[in-house]
Amino acid sequence: MSGVYEILAKIKAKPGMYIGRPSVSDLFMFLVGYECSRSELGIENTQEEEDFYGEFQPWLQKNLGIKTVSSWSKMIMLYCHDEKAGFEKFFSLLDEFKQRNQDLHGNEFNNTSEAVGIVSQ
Repeated sequence: MSGVYEILAKIKAKPGMYIGRPSVSDLFMFLVGYECSRSELGIENTQEEEDFYGEFQPWLQKNLGIKTVSSWSKMIMLYCHDEKAGFEKFFSLLDEFKQRNQDLHGNEFNNTSEAVGIVSQ
């Protein structure tokens, strides 16, 4: 079974095949189901998956300057005019999120809080 970043790459390339249309809300619901099904099957999350599921939302809140209990998909939609734009924005933000712990030389920071996010709007 693929990891979350592998399945996200597949969805980005062919959203219709996995979620029907390029939609950030549909993507969110797919990922909730994906995480739930892996848990039900007893498949442990990788470190990358733990990072995504545990840190993406707080990172996004900090980067966008939003304090909310809403899902990351709803936060993204505050800045997008439609679901397709939200879908595209998610992948742009995901790239930033994945790079947040990298310094200029490609070395990872030891502490996530050392990385400073840049607001992308």
